[in-house]
Amino acid sequence: QVQLVESGGGLVQAGGSLSLSCAASASIFINRMGWYRQAPGKQRELVATITPAGTPTYADSVKGRFTISRDNAKNTAYLQMNSLKPEDTAVYYCFARAVPGDYWGQGTQVTVSS
Repeated sequence: QVQLVESGGGLVQAGGSLSLSCAASASIFINRMGWYRQAPGKQRELVATITPAGTPTYADSVKGRFTISRDNAKNTAYLQMNSLKPEDTAVYYCFARAVPGDYWGQGTQVTVSS
């Protein structure tokens, strides 16, 4: 089994920065990690992912503002969010993909005030 513990997030003014981290406790190989987010009344959407080799992918809406990174030795992924906008407000869910399946964190709130 894989357990994910998220930290970070919070409240920030537009233009500010926040960071998230996601630590996976697992004794198995973790493949892709990343974050989805869900705003009130909207579907969950992909934000960013990263492979074990460190290759990132980003949603168009966050390209150039968010940076995902990973420490494989710690099974931990990080999301640095800069130039935040009110439309980035959502609950951010970390996920990790392993052979048994996909695993999810508890979610962390990110609120960007205008």
